[in-house]
Amino acid sequence: MSAEIINLSCYKFAPLEGLEELRTSLQEVAKVQGLKGTILLAPEGINFFLAGTRPQLAAVLEVIRAVPGLADIAPKESPSFDQPFKRMLVKIKKEIIAFGVEGVDPARRPAKKISAQQLKQWLDEGRPVTLLDTRNDYEVRMGTFKGAVVSRIWNFRDFPAAVEKLPTELKTRPVVMFCTGGIRCEKAGPFMAMQGYTDVLQLDGGILKYFEEVGGAHYEGECFVFDERVAVGPDLRETGSVICFHCQMPLTVEDQQRPDYVYEKSCRHCVDGKPKGRGNTAQRGA
Repeated sequence: MSAEIINLSCYKFAPLEGLEELRTSLQEVAKVQGLKGTILLAPEGINFFLAGTRPQLAAVLEVIRAVPGLADIAPKESPSFDQPFKRMLVKIKKEIIAFGVEGVDPARRPAKKISAQQLKQWLDEGRPVTLLDTRNDYEVRMGTFKGAVVSRIWNFRDFPAAVEKLPTELKTRPVVMFCTGGIRCEKAGPFMAMQGYTDVLQLDGGILKYFEEVGGAHYEGECFVFDERVAVGPDLRETGSVICFHCQMPLTVEDQQRPDYVYEKSCRHCVDGKPKGRGNTAQRGA
């Protein structure tokens, strides 16, 4: 019986130096351990998605935690039936999540956070709060919190323009923003503060941490993830969703049962012509 595959996702905004040497060290340990996934390094921090057995993952985490500023990383875990990544990549980037707005510095000016338990309590009580989904539109289609305001974007770089379209009254009302694992909100939160929003909170750990700690309460559907699993449910297990071969849009099990879904040919999103799909616009996010 093969060992269980554990998926780790984690990011940390912290000033990093010696990126070339760090990349080499991580490449070497990942190769020795047979790990697969992606590690992004930038002067602003680290962002990684890895899959392997616990001993394999422990080896690379030891290297990462030895880096000044990264000792306290706390990766999120989820299981999978198979290895969800095809190869191992360690890249150096300008940003660990592309945003392109000068002056946003999560390491020095982080967004205020709200825990999964506290958000659930607020929603249980019916507390007046606006939930803001900062994810891409194709992700939102798979599932989101009930009543959430969606950004209607196809790339996180479009988020600043989406903020301009939000109702002005939200600037003085409580807003809880969320994404898959929290990294996009780390930049979206400070940006919104720069735009005059006075009461913006970030769901700590994103949807995946919410699933882990409180389950699927107040959430409808599943959560898109950027690997071969495609999506996970509130139990953090893959749901059976797939990616359309033609347009690269994610499809739920129900989508696959529709008559317009033809394997490797069409789905409900592209049966009448290819939509603005993921292929040219998607970036790895969390």
